[in-house]
Amino acid sequence: MAELKTKKNDGSVEAFLNAVDDEQKRADSFTVLDLMKKITGAEPKMWGPSIVGFGDHHYKYASGREGDWFLTGFSPRKQALTLYIMDYVEKHGNLLADLGKYKNGKGCLYVKRLSDIDMKVLEKLIRESIAKLQAGKNF
Repeated sequence: MAELKTKKNDGSVEAFLNAVDDEQKRADSFTVLDLMKKITGAEPKMWGPSIVGFGDHHYKYASGREGDWFLTGFSPRKQALTLYIMDYVEKHGNLLADLGKYKNGKGCLYVKRLSDIDMKVLEKLIRESIAKLQAGKNF
């Protein structure tokens, strides 16, 4: 079984975020950092060189594959701020309709800038996702 390449490490979250070139993306990243820290009560950790993760979640797929990951996290990518919703984005259709302007993948929301979305809806979405994971619902 292949081992995950992206692992939790002791890299500095603050140094990573301060190195983000785009001023707006850097400011948005610190806003998301504060939001996710408030929601999870966990200290942020670097996962690989470019993901900030919060909390810990052990997952197991029906196939038997299992591993450890974070409950929620984000990465200030070049194209967009990527927010990791670990129980799958499409499961939150009720909230997505009110979120604002975004794109999504299976477990990611892609946001150009936080001013494009409703932060209260984002907070509720993250809280719901974490609650489902902590209740034992795997992704």
